[in-house]
Amino acid sequence: MSYDVVSAEYLTDYKIRVAFTNKKKGVMDFLPYIKKGGIYSKLQDLNFFKQFEINKDLGILTWGNEIDLAPETLYSEVTGDPLPEWMYPVEEMKTPG
Repeated sequence: MSYDVVSAEYLTDYKIRVAFTNKKKGVMDFLPYIKKGGIYSKLQDLNFFKQFEINKDLGILTWGNEIDLAPETLYSEVTGDPLPEWMYPVEEMKTPG
């Protein structure tokens, strides 16, 4: 199950306080994602980072409608709750050879 982001507030550095529809809230530090590079490297520009918005249709944080983080991942990172089971890879069934 995924919960929509209902509020987000910039704190400091690359940290944003996030609240969800189920009233849980916490702080997300995006620095580890920025360090991974790729699409998240754009967030290194702190002025750009601060321009996040909540996409109310999707219930997610977004930057210019081009960068976001899966809502399930964001929720798990902020609350410490585990990711939904469907996000874990399924082991391939082994057949006797």
